[in-house]
Amino acid sequence: MVWSNPSIGFTELKSFLDEKAELYNTLHFIGTDPIQVPHQFTQDADIEIAAFLTATLAWGQKTTIIKNATKLLSWMPGGPHEFILNADEEDLTKFLPFVHRTFNGIDCIYFLKALGNIYRHHGGLRHLFESQYALHGDLFRSMVHFREVFFHAAIPGRTAKHFANIKNGASGKRLNMFLRWMVRRDKKGVDFGIWEGIPMHALFLPLDVHSGTVARKLGLLDRKQNDWKAVTELTVRLREFDPEDPVRYDFALFGLGSFEKF
Repeated sequence: MVWSNPSIGFTELKSFLDEKAELYNTLHFIGTDPIQVPHQFTQDADIEIAAFLTATLAWGQKTTIIKNATKLLSWMPGGPHEFILNADEEDLTKFLPFVHRTFNGIDCIYFLKALGNIYRHHGGLRHLFESQYALHGDLFRSMVHFREVFFHAAIPGRTAKHFANIKNGASGKRLNMFLRWMVRRDKKGVDFGIWEGIPMHALFLPLDVHSGTVARKLGLLDRKQNDWKAVTELTVRLREFDPEDPVRYDFALFGLGSFEKF
């Protein structure tokens, strides 16, 4: 795609976004963001499970997200990976009182069971995503496949709404954020970059209200809805600025919207 915003020069806007990405992609950012929760762990499997569950809860006030994600993981003795692999029905019943907004104990238990199935029968989160990407070279297809595996069993109808269906046009903000955390690699120390089988250029921007509003003000996004078409439109635009790591601009767009009220 050729740059087509006459009101802001390409070089000028790239410099602006680069500056803001550098400003917010720092260790200080961790203390302000839900990513601090998986940063409490050191083993890769613990990190990715904690990151997935934290991303699942990542809507609403950040302080509440961090509080509830921390509480949820504290109920897993031995760490999330060991717990997921070995939990029985009695272990899982203690999660029935868990609530985060509309995500309740029934939803939580299904998510934990689904993760257990993935680690016992599909090689874990990393293998499930990376093997599909190696097969197709298409992260969208990997994400769709992951959701199908995740909901392998009969589920309460209410639970499915807590996992966006990008095949039906949802933006998949929380799943894209989780993938950014796992895949992006740089020297800043915010994102983990522990999944080396997926290239950074394959990632999609985690589009939310803040980043969407800023992107439209900057002329990066024309589509009005925050849906999958908007995600792909914006990500393609950002690849013009950095073909290898377009999603690093998530720091710029989110920071401008959330911290600077741009």
